[in-house]
Amino acid sequence: MELHQEIKTLAAQLGAILTDKCLWITTAESCTGGGVSYALTDTPGSSAYLDRAFVTYSNQAKHDLLDVSLQTLSDFGAVSEQVVLEMAEGASKAANADIAIAISGVAGPGGGSSDKPVGLVWFCIKIGDEPYPSQQIFSGDRAEVRVQAIVYALKCLIDKIN
Repeated sequence: MELHQEIKTLAAQLGAILTDKCLWITTAESCTGGGVSYALTDTPGSSAYLDRAFVTYSNQAKHDLLDVSLQTLSDFGAVSEQVVLEMAEGASKAANADIAIAISGVAGPGGGSSDKPVGLVWFCIKIGDEPYPSQQIFSGDRAEVRVQAIVYALKCLIDKIN
């Protein structure tokens, strides 16, 4: 798999920041399928800041691995601020990490609705006890939505940690 050059550059930049600040990071990914953790581990020396990551594609995986409430999933759906908040919290605890990034979205081509269109992705960065949720709507096909989500996540992590 060829890693997009911008993703490689951002992941290396983030890795240098994490190493410099002696911080541990974890990821809780759904629609990106582990793309952020893949990018981070593509950088040599990543074991200094990444111990474990979670790909929780199904609601059951979100519940089992990250302790996302089944009630939250039922009430708000997997692609929601409430779910990424719980994903980030659960990943942070499960990995004993200083920083967590959670991502859940509708990559397409199907699965969208008027409330949650294809391209909608929710993110939550958790640094210490502070969560920073955000959402974006990306355009393009499935691969393009996923790449844009990974780039956005890496850029946000760099901005928040700095």
